[in-house]
Amino acid sequence: MNLSFRQLHTFREVIRSGSISGAARTLGRTQPAVSSMIAGLEDELGFALFLREHGKLTPTPEARFFLEECEEILDRLDQTKRTLGGIGNLSEGRLRIACHPAASGFFMPMVLTDFLRDKPGIEVSLMMRSSTVIEDLIASQQFDVGFAEAPIPRASIKQQDFDMECVCALPADDPLAARDAITARDLDGGALATLFAEHTTYGQTCRAFEVADCTFQRRFELQTFLPGLRFVEAGLCAMICDMITAHTHLQSNSAGTIRFRRFEPAITSKVSILTPAHSPQSVIAAAFCAHLAGHVAELQADMQAGLAAISETGGSR
Repeated sequence: MNLSFRQLHTFREVIRSGSISGAARTLGRTQPAVSSMIAGLEDELGFALFLREHGKLTPTPEARFFLEECEEILDRLDQTKRTLGGIGNLSEGRLRIACHPAASGFFMPMVLTDFLRDKPGIEVSLMMRSSTVIEDLIASQQFDVGFAEAPIPRASIKQQDFDMECVCALPADDPLAARDAITARDLDGGALATLFAEHTTYGQTCRAFEVADCTFQRRFELQTFLPGLRFVEAGLCAMICDMITAHTHLQSNSAGTIRFRRFEPAITSKVSILTPAHSPQSVIAAAFCAHLAGHVAELQADMQAGLAAISETGGSR
């Protein structure tokens, strides 16, 4: 049996209008074309759909039963068309995002809020995972988009990298906060909060102290920078942290208990937008990646502008 949607649509219009001529007017076709379509449908089904008496069409009981099936199929087709149209114009679909801890609490929700504001039909799964786990989730195509610390390039992942300068977090009442830039010499022998030894920022920080011939005094070893802000706030240490953590604090905390200053020499923390390399990217995922990249660039610009303003005012902010 080889039924077409056009046959089903024509049959439904004949039932609704009660005549071949009425269906032809509604469909914008000729009466012979509609009659031929119904005859072909009856041949495919193997039974009559209408009784033809004195120029009138009377639906058979089989036609009434078939109409229920026909309505269900055509309604499903209409819904599918609407869904596909929604996907094409970014109003419907699903987005699966894996995000590393530094960005999951404030930055990523902010980006998503802005992206989804006019897209009520998009369903989102946002999961916080470590950067190494995110790599595997993206490589195995379990998520559409990953936002993580930059991994070593691998064939199964596409990545867009961003080099982000780290900043030095200081208690607001620390005399060093009056400066526009902090060096290893300024922190010589002072208590520090850092990430674990395997992290790239730890190695860069150690080298900065070694080159300056200064004492590197780690007091707190952390998995992420976020809890370190509490220790800085309490005056227990200073911390050289990533821009996303600093930006999150500045956007969500108005008390002004921490000052962020440029650290010299520059220490960088690279982040990446990750997508599966071996599967086609959805329209929604591609649009979100572009949106996310724009927000990352905006965050960098905001932080750099803030640091530049501090330099101009001699560290008074």
